[in-house]
Amino acid sequence: TIEAFVTALEDKDRYTAGHSERVAEFAQVTAAEMGFSEDEVELIYQAGRLHDIGKLTIKSEELNKPGPLTDEEYERFKAHPGYGEQLLLKIPAFRKVLPGVGGHHEKFDGSGYPRGLAGEDIPMMARIMAVADTYDAMTSHRAYRSALKHDIAVRELARCAGTQFDPEVVERFLVAIEGW
Repeated sequence: TIEAFVTALEDKDRYTAGHSERVAEFAQVTAAEMGFSEDEVELIYQAGRLHDIGKLTIKSEELNKPGPLTDEEYERFKAHPGYGEQLLLKIPAFRKVLPGVGGHHEKFDGSGYPRGLAGEDIPMMARIMAVADTYDAMTSHRAYRSALKHDIAVRELARCAGTQFDPEVVERFLVAIEGW
């Protein structure tokens, strides 16, 4: 089921081919570095594979748009974590990954979406997913910009620790991916 969902999403958005797998792997090694159990690490990996599933509800031309989104398009984009939660909620086997899917765009300072959660109110799975997702987004080519180099992305994560990201998660992520 996960493979079917990811394939459908990646067929729709050519710029995110491999994104879900990379996010899953980054989240997995981060969770392991943080001392999570094997079962928890596996759940976080599954959440990474499915974190963007709500983008299936976004028009392909908006996902692949080379320029800035309009305000209306951006509002639709911001709804994708909630749409992903709604879709997966109907499948009992995926209920444990909902925090990572629905919360991966929340920000540590409360300025994220869809709920505007802050700090410890953001589930840890979502805090891990946010760092893994952002790192991969920065280091991958997108319709609207070229990929950033690893060292630039690492500096940006460190700069945003405490505002956009949980500082502990950033620290453990950076240790986990050292040498990649």
